[in-house]
Amino acid sequence: MNTKQKPHILVCNDDGIEGEGLHALAASMKKLGRVTVVAPAEPHSGMSHAMTLGVPLRIKKFLKNNRFFGYTVSGTPVDCIKVALSHILSSKPDLIVSGINYGSNTATNTLYSGTVAAALEGAIQGITSLAFSLTTYEHADFTYAGKFARKLARKVLAEGLPPDTILSVNIPNVPESQIAGIAVTEQGRSRWEEDTIERNDMFNNPYYWLSGTLLLLDDNMRKDEFAVRQNYVAITPLSCDLTSNGFIGTLEQWNLQK
Repeated sequence: MNTKQKPHILVCNDDGIEGEGLHALAASMKKLGRVTVVAPAEPHSGMSHAMTLGVPLRIKKFLKNNRFFGYTVSGTPVDCIKVALSHILSSKPDLIVSGINYGSNTATNTLYSGTVAAALEGAIQGITSLAFSLTTYEHADFTYAGKFARKLARKVLAEGLPPDTILSVNIPNVPESQIAGIAVTEQGRSRWEEDTIERNDMFNNPYYWLSGTLLLLDDNMRKDEFAVRQNYVAITPLSCDLTSNGFIGTLEQWNLQK
């Protein structure tokens, strides 16, 4: 990036173009540089790294208060990044930021998250990328989250990140005065205890809602979900490489060629 020019920042999310967190993030990033918003036309939470194949994508301009705000894509967050890089933008952005998501993306939620996947897709394409999540699904206050996102983005633009690495940032939904600090964390082991709610439609046919409770299986500040529950901002470096390196030696000893 030319340090004399303002950075170009691509903003995406998985909650859709109407998401309050997306608008807060875009407003925050505009204080750093030039912003392009490309987001799903509809909410796509829990889509992980899904792509739309075999169905055409539609791109539309989105207006906010009768002024151009960004583009919608009739697909997933990963679709948005791919379409932005291949069709909408004339050159690669200096930074991709995804979010600000409703709800934490810690522990096993990281695997389900479209917010995190959008940032990982950016890393796959060789672009420095960040994902931001607010640890609530209701009564969200994005004031501090937007402020911290800008602070971290400025630092990352200056320092860079290793190849194929993103930062996933989970921010407690509390006033700034109640933030306990910043914790560099690992992806934790906390997971969902699944439940399925069965109901009947007007014809008495059953239908189902996926539900569940997040079980806290971590007990120290090095783990993301535990840290955010202590009101710390949890910053977790994530890699595109899912290899379980610790098991490679054992697997080689199985000698499966015999």
